[in-house]
Amino acid sequence: MNCDIERTLVGRGWGSCHSYLQRVPTRKLLPTIAVAASFLFSACTTPPLMPYTVETQPLVLVPVSLAGVQDRRARFREIFCQVLEARGPRLPDYQPCGEVLARVGVEASVTAKKVDLGPSGQRLIAAVVPGVGWDCISGWMDPHGTMTSHVRQFGYDMITLKVDGLSSSTNNAGQIRDAVIQMPVPDHEARLVLIGYSKGASDVLEAVVSYPEVRQRVAAVISIAGAIGGSPLANDADQSELTLLTHWPEAQCSPGDGGAIESLRPATRKIWMAENPLPSDLPFYSLVTMPQPDRVSLVLQPSYKKLSQVDARNDGQLVFYDQVIPGSALIGFLNADHWAPMVPIARSHSSIGATLVNHNDFPREALLEALLRLVEEDLAVSTR
Repeated sequence: MNCDIERTLVGRGWGSCHSYLQRVPTRKLLPTIAVAASFLFSACTTPPLMPYTVETQPLVLVPVSLAGVQDRRARFREIFCQVLEARGPRLPDYQPCGEVLARVGVEASVTAKKVDLGPSGQRLIAAVVPGVGWDCISGWMDPHGTMTSHVRQFGYDMITLKVDGLSSSTNNAGQIRDAVIQMPVPDHEARLVLIGYSKGASDVLEAVVSYPEVRQRVAAVISIAGAIGGSPLANDADQSELTLLTHWPEAQCSPGDGGAIESLRPATRKIWMAENPLPSDLPFYSLVTMPQPDRVSLVLQPSYKKLSQVDARNDGQLVFYDQVIPGSALIGFLNADHWAPMVPIARSHSSIGATLVNHNDFPREALLEALLRLVEEDLAVSTR
């Protein structure tokens, strides 16, 4: 456990982290474990998050247009805003579009094209690959399946692919491959939309590169708050800290191959990207989380502040530019911290939502519908 938490426990008379964990029932540990579960911790000292090294790929930070990234924010804004307006306050955690989508720099004018909000013609299936530790906390959180039930009203579907929450992206890429191959073969065009959240996005990229047989079943790849370039916070973290999650209430996870943190380190991710060109036969989309500082939940504030040593434009886990897939379509910046778009903690645990995870409200159902409608619209254009 990190030393800031250690100092807090000792200061309150609880003794060391080790003795505290032994003495207190697991369910009473939630506030402490929740802080640890952000997995990228504040350390006792403040060494550089990006240490000096020459063991790196030559890098350059350039505007998205010079990185082969297509700016599709205007069209996604149209779709997302119209979905929100049409579904309105009936959806959980409804927020006006202007509060959900941030404007970063100059954004193109809207296209004024009609947005089709009717039944899906292609019946796309969102296959979500979650982030670190999902299989450890999902039973406790009980996400209720509201995103799935929402999109099914319009002919879409959503499933969550099971991967090892504490394993490496290489390990999980193989699990994604096996899950996709075991699915029934569709009777027409590829309908699977792989959505990688956080580290899940890195798992997905490794899967579609390492296993070409997956691609014939995949219509598109979407990254939501994806750890594409890794996180500087991972340089100062240790895999052993993540193993706390195996003691979470109702956890159904194992230590796996122990490679999750290594897979999140910037050097690991950037070297992998340099050595593994993405396939040109798949469309890739990047959705970035870049909250205003007052939209970061309390539990993520320490890591947000620490990551601000690199760049204040972060979501508490990742810097905004490390979330963009090279050569992808950049579709938006969400005014949300790292957990808000995909981890509905506050809906299941209102007391934690009112305190530690106090900015967890987000219209996730509308977001998923808007993403699928954008992909379906693009697929229809590409097949004309």
